Amino acid sequence: MLKRIRDDIRSVFDRDPAARNTFEVLTTYPGLHAILWYRVSHWLWEKGLKWLSRFISALARWLTGIEIHPAATIGERFFIDHGMGVVIGETAIIGDDCTIYHGVTLGGTSWNEGKRHPTLGNRVVVGAGAKVLGPIEIGDDARIGSNAVVIKPVPAGQTVVGIPGRVVETNLSEKEKRRQKMAQKIGFDAYGVSQNVEDPVEKAIYSLLDHVQSQDEQLELLNKQVQRLGGEDTHVDLPSLEDAVLEPGDPEQQAHIKSEMDRDKS
Repeated sequence: MLKRIRDDIRSVFDRDPAARNTFEVLTTYPGLHAILWYRVSHWLWEKGLKWLSRFISALARWLTGIEIHPAATIGERFFIDHGMGVVIGETAIIGDDCTIYHGVTLGGTSWNEGKRHPTLGNRVVVGAGAKVLGPIEIGDDARIGSNAVVIKPVPAGQTVVGIPGRVVETNLSEKEKRRQKMAQKIGFDAYGVSQNVEDPVEKAIYSLLDHVQSQDEQLELLNKQVQRLGGEDTHVDLPSLEDAVLEPGDPEQQAHIKSEMDRDKS
């Protein structure tokens, strides 16, 4: 247990550039305090002293704002950054070199006994405010974006964002790839996401708009060919997709939409 405690202290220096010396880390880092209390309470839990371990866990929660059930299984070099509002449930399992931020919940979705909480692999990063719920598995090197709500398993190496959580693609420049390699080397990836992550919902909407625009152009060309062959002009004025760039809730936009709907009805 002492080796794990030393590794927990060392992990703070590896993942927080603000850490300056051991005395400062030992006296001012509530995330580390919570882990140290957890190591003690977990040891007592395994020895069968469950009330005492729960009491120490409750005391640690009052002092740090971080709630870790003593029955949870946490690997080596675990780092909680900032930490306020973190909740780790009884049957949660966390691998080695994991990092979580403030407001994270590793919670359950059932009142039934047995495995109710998530399992995190090695080197997982869970961003601030994220909720990982139920007996699901989060693969090694996965990233959970800030405020995501994850209720399904996440494959190894994937990044998840949104509510409900969904896997996103990453388009990384060479500079970002170098940063990612360095982050993996030191076990750090701030808040689990980068600026070059593509939201699949946003991507799908833009793809749909592109498809609609292409269809309009093809129909216009078809209409011209029909006119050349002696047919009637079937052209219909449609609202321009460019009008959608107006700010939501803008009075001009609302008036425009209402006029278009009235014209369609007539």
